[in-house]
Amino acid sequence: MKNQFKGYFPSYKEVVKAKKILKNIIYETPLQKNFLLSEKYKANVFLKREDLQIIRSYKIRGAYNKIKSLSKTELKKGIVCASAGNHAQGVAHSCHILKIPGKIYMPTTTPKQKVERVKMFGKKYVEIILNGDTFDSVSFEAMKDCKKNSKIFIHPFDDNKIIEGQATVGLEILQQSISKIDYVFIPIGGGGLASGVGSHFKEFSPKTKIIGVEPKGAPSMSYSLKEGKIVELKKIDRFIDGASVKKVGKLNFEICNKVLYDVKTVPEGKVCTTILDLYNLEAIVAEPAGALSIAALDFYSEQIERKNIVCILSGGNNDITRTEEIRERSLLYENKKHYFIVKFPQRAGALKEFVNNILGPKDDIAYFEYSKKTSKEEGPAVIGIELADKNEFSSLLGKMKKHKVHFQYLNQNPDLFRFLI
Repeated sequence: MKNQFKGYFPSYKEVVKAKKILKNIIYETPLQKNFLLSEKYKANVFLKREDLQIIRSYKIRGAYNKIKSLSKTELKKGIVCASAGNHAQGVAHSCHILKIPGKIYMPTTTPKQKVERVKMFGKKYVEIILNGDTFDSVSFEAMKDCKKNSKIFIHPFDDNKIIEGQATVGLEILQQSISKIDYVFIPIGGGGLASGVGSHFKEFSPKTKIIGVEPKGAPSMSYSLKEGKIVELKKIDRFIDGASVKKVGKLNFEICNKVLYDVKTVPEGKVCTTILDLYNLEAIVAEPAGALSIAALDFYSEQIERKNIVCILSGGNNDITRTEEIRERSLLYENKKHYFIVKFPQRAGALKEFVNNILGPKDDIAYFEYSKKTSKEEGPAVIGIELADKNEFSSLLGKMKKHKVHFQYLNQNPDLFRFLI
């Protein structure tokens, strides 16, 4: 099909070329029908399992394709990248395969598991520099390094060779699918995967609706598309680190503006619930960015019924030390965990009365912090209550009022919540 778009648009020829370059470097990950999700949404839901990729992420596709396109002179100078984790692993693995030096800038907030995996893949060929709190800050430092030392910067998303490498995910999906695809859900950070896969579908399966999915705390593509220009966010929630950037790429914005049917922002808590469900029900380890596409299905449940759906499970590099935070965010989102400041009478038996009068038989006190002050009639305690049934919250409040418990609800007071919890 002839390219009908102005400006840069990944060509079929270049995507096929990228696929050949990657042939002995990556796995052709499976497109698996997920029976639980299919039953839940009354649709045929397929997962493109990029979490099973050699670096447990699709990022190796773009990174290797870009680095392989460089001249011997450019490679000899060495390469530099900035990444929150998965792109860094792709670059590191590429450096090891090609036996070239690489310098990798990573935010200090990057999960330790991802830093260790970059070391593992790059071995002696990469130098890791932890600097700054976000991708945007480390990207600035990496670019300074490139200019000063005439090195090549390997951008994680805003580069034609990166986009063409990521587009091979779309090429594989269309080759693997035995029926027409109605919807494809794609996670968006900077936009490399969405622009690559979206452009390939736009050319070869134009009736497929491409849905981009962003974290609610970092909706850089949503804001940009709404304004009709690239918007740099002043503040973002970095929890979904693989998809949290303040500003999307120029090429990515231009392509996504042409190929995306819709962009959905998903609350971080909903993503956490999805991560836990995937692990508990499917034994699938998904990182926050990897679970984004699946987390969006609830918001399209009516539209996707009886349709053929593909969700790109983009990565599985989840740090086990984050499990408790993931569970906490999930419980808060599901309205199953509630925090209060409760003023207790400073006498023996006050807490026992609270438990007997207020909590249900399956409810639990999951957090309790109290310090007795003998000169006061009452003493404040911070209590976290985990409900067995989220619908019992109104009953919980009713019993607290009935028994004249003096309390302040913290879940709806974000500043105080962050300070105390």
